[in-house]
Amino acid sequence: MTNSPRVNIGKQHPAPYKALIALSSEVDETTSAAGLDPLLVELLKIRTSQINGCSFCLRMHTRDALKKGENPDRIAVLPAWEETGYFSETDRAALRLTEAITCVPDGHVSDEDYDAAAAVLTADQISAIAWLATVMNAFNRVAITSRYPVEA
Repeated sequence: MTNSPRVNIGKQHPAPYKALIALSSEVDETTSAAGLDPLLVELLKIRTSQINGCSFCLRMHTRDALKKGENPDRIAVLPAWEETGYFSETDRAALRLTEAITCVPDGHVSDEDYDAAAAVLTADQISAIAWLATVMNAFNRVAITSRYPVEA
């Protein structure tokens, strides 16, 4: 990371940032209404941020997950979720879909990934997860572009 100064785009143009925050609030309500476990929602936020390399969002959502009672072991093995017994079938479907949405440049959301999610998740849950991944990807890009500070 370089130390060149960056414009904080959320402060430079606060109206779009406020709209993103409002969208995020709507998505939080949507995930709850779809019956998604709040701990899973935090894990999806963490996983998106891991893929994107957003240290600011990683720290924030890891702390949020721990405050909500998430098992630190699940957070520790999250990048290797497919190889562990820590995650339920619902967790796995949600993580797979979130990764596919986050990695769209690598080949879009394949029928295989979508069908795997649809075999386990309801239409409401698929939609809520897609919106959550969309919002998290947007927040990651804001924080990374603006180089939100993450100090020890």
